[in-house]
Order: sequence, then C-alpha cells, then structure tokens
Amino acid sequence: MNYEDKLKDHIKKNGIGALHLHLSRSCHSAREAALAVGVDTESVVKTICLIDSGKLIACVLCGNDRIDLSEMEKLLHTEKVKLATPHEILKRTGYPCGGVPPFGFEGKFVIDKKVMEKDVIYCGGGSESSLIKISPENLKKANEGIIAEISE
Repeated sequence: MNYEDKLKDHIKKNGIGALHLHLSRSCHSAREAALAVGVDTESVVKTICLIDSGKLIACVLCGNDRIDLSEMEKLLHTEKVKLATPHEILKRTGYPCGGVPPFGFEGKFVIDKKVMEKDVIYCGGGSESSLIKISPENLKKANEGIIAEISE
C-alpha cells in the first residue's frame, strides 16, 4: 500500500470528513500547494514535526507561518524541543517529508489558532503530489489536537 492509499484508508476507516486530492504537480511547499489548488498560502497548512524527549509533536500551521520553538517549549514545559529530520519524520509518521498529513499517526498534535479561523484548509495528503481538503473542525476531531498560539 502506498502512502496516499494508507491515508485514504485511514480517512475512510475513521469517518473523517475530508477529501483526498491527487494532483499532477508537486505540493511539497505551501506555495506549490496553493498554486495547485488555486488558493492563497494561508489556506494551506503544513505539519511541522518536532521531537521532545523522544516523543513526536506534530504542529499544524498556516502556510506562511513559522513555528515559534520557544512557545512550543513553554507549552510542553521543556527545553529540549528540536525539529525532526526527514528520516525521523518518515519513521515516526509513516509519511515522507513534504506530504505529512496533520493526522493519521501517533503523536501529540498542536494546531495554531490561526488555522481554526479558516473555513476550509488544504494539508499534506500523504505524498508530495497530494493534498487533503478539510475543515479546521474536522481536522481537530481527526487529530484530537490542542489549539494554541505557536506561530511567530
């Protein structure tokens, strides 16, 4: 089973209100994803993977935003947060860097407050050429994430 099929299966099995989109072009960056579906980059969200004391933290941010690591450390009550490497991302999420969805794997999920202000968002669809179209409310249900201000 490929990455996209694995994610589509997860969506179906868990009754997640989301649409999987396979595209003929790269969606690796928020800019590429926005161009591919004809939206602004603020409607595209990215999943930034962090490691804290060996645990995976998946942070969901709007496309142009950057993660505030000091805010994440305060939120997690730690001083050890680091960005995950592409190898760690694949190993821990089961998806390649550039296609990581914001749900469908074990970890702690944190959603930036700005994401929840959108009507519809587009996020990683399991590969560099696919996206998921989902409402922020359905995203929160899918990953049971906490909402916090985590962008710079």
